[in-house]
Amino acid sequence: MRVELKRGGCTAAADTKGGELVSFRDGQGTEYIWGGDSNSWKGQNPNLFPVVGNLMDGKVQVDGTVYEMARHGFARGNEFTVAEQGEDYVVMELRQSPETLARYPFEFVFKVRHQLVDDGFFTQFEVKNPGRKDLLFCVGGHTGINCPLRAGERFEDYRLVFDEVEDAQTIVPSAEGYRSAKREPMLDHTDTIALDHAVFDRLDTIIFEGLRSKGVTLRHKDGGRGVHMDFGEFPMVAFWTMPNANAPYICLEPWHGCAAEEGESGELADKLHVIRLAPGGEKVLRYTVTLN
Repeated sequence: MRVELKRGGCTAAADTKGGELVSFRDGQGTEYIWGGDSNSWKGQNPNLFPVVGNLMDGKVQVDGTVYEMARHGFARGNEFTVAEQGEDYVVMELRQSPETLARYPFEFVFKVRHQLVDDGFFTQFEVKNPGRKDLLFCVGGHTGINCPLRAGERFEDYRLVFDEVEDAQTIVPSAEGYRSAKREPMLDHTDTIALDHAVFDRLDTIIFEGLRSKGVTLRHKDGGRGVHMDFGEFPMVAFWTMPNANAPYICLEPWHGCAAEEGESGELADKLHVIRLAPGGEKVLRYTVTLN
C-alpha cells in the first residue's frame, strides 16, 4: 500500500512493502528517487535490517546456532504496518513473526519514519527491544537517487562533494562482496569524487569508514540543483550503482554495520558496528536528504 505525503510544493510516497520511501518530487515535479528497473536494479530505497551487506555464505551465528539470511537482511521484503500518519509524515512498523524468528532469533520493534521537511525529507530508524535478552542488529539506508536528474545530462557530469576535505581510502570488497583488508586511495586531500561508471564496474561499491565529513552532496559539475545527505549519525557511508549496466542512478547509503569480514567468527555479536540493546532499550538513527 502506498501512502502519499506532501509539504509545501514537495510530494512523496512511501510503500508498506519494505517500509520504504519510493518517491520524492520537488515543486517543479522533478523526481529524485530511482524508480526501479529489472534491467539494472529493481530496488529503490530499501531499509537494511537486521544486517548490512553480505553474510559469510549467507549465514550468521547467534550463540553458536547458525541462521540463514539474505544480503541486507529481511526488512526490505516484508510488509510493514502503518503505525502513525500525517499529511507530511508516516511511521511504518515491523515486528518479529514466526518467519523472522526462524532466521533471526530476536523479538524486536523496527519503526521507520519518513518525514518531509522544507526542501527535503528525513528517514529515521527506531529499534526497540521488547524481549528478555539483548537484541543485536545492524541497520542502514540504501537511497537510490536518479543520476542524471535532468534530460540531456550524463552520469559522469555529476560529483560527490563531501562537507570537508578528506584523506580517505575506500574499502575494496572481495569478489564475493565481503569486507576485505584491501584499500584503495579515493579521497586524496580533496572533498570531491567525479562519478564514473568505470569505477563502479571495477570496485562495485565505494565504501568509507570514519570520515570527518557528516554529509555529502550529489551535484552537477556545472552547478544546478542536487541533493545533500546528512549521514553523521552513521559510522560508515557507501555509494553504489549496478556495475556494467551504465545505470542512471547512484545509491547514497549510510551504514551502521557492514558486510561480513574475511576471517570473521560469523557471530552476530562480533560484527563491526553491531548495535546491542538491553531489554527495554531503544536506538534511534536518522539521515536527512535536502535539495541543494
